[in-house]
Amino acid sequence: MTTINGLPAHILLVHAIVVLLPLSAVLVLLTAVWPAARARLALSNLVLSLVTLALVPLTTDAGEWLIARVPRSAALHEHAQAGENAIYAAIPVAVVAAVIFARTREWGAKILAPSSTVVTAVVMVLATLAAGGACYDIYLIGDSGARAAWVGKYSSEPHPRKS
Repeated sequence: MTTINGLPAHILLVHAIVVLLPLSAVLVLLTAVWPAARARLALSNLVLSLVTLALVPLTTDAGEWLIARVPRSAALHEHAQAGENAIYAAIPVAVVAAVIFARTREWGAKILAPSSTVVTAVVMVLATLAAGGACYDIYLIGDSGARAAWVGKYSSEPHPRKS
């Protein structure tokens, strides 16, 4: 995927990742620590985290297409390197979401012991690490992308307008 409605696909897809990955991460943490949320949101969060996981390579590929069509810079290189790590943030979120979902189902309960406080504690720790890592990674990627796109490309003064 290279363009959407005449615009580079990357600049549109990236907005989905910026919203959906942190949302999935927060929901993973919420469903790990709050049983009522787990009962209601485990399936939704699994679907959301898998959709987000699928969007990451699409967004990265669209970014590689775009990077070949814009002037190179150190900031752009930094953003591209950071963006390649997004998949490593999305995978743990999806895996923990799958574990949480499986623990809510009869077939998964046999393996993942939903009543075990030790397993629950381990899932909570993994959810915290996955969520924190994903949110921090998205912050780093977004910050480097914003710097690559905007530093030196706007004025601190308002543009004079003709009446």
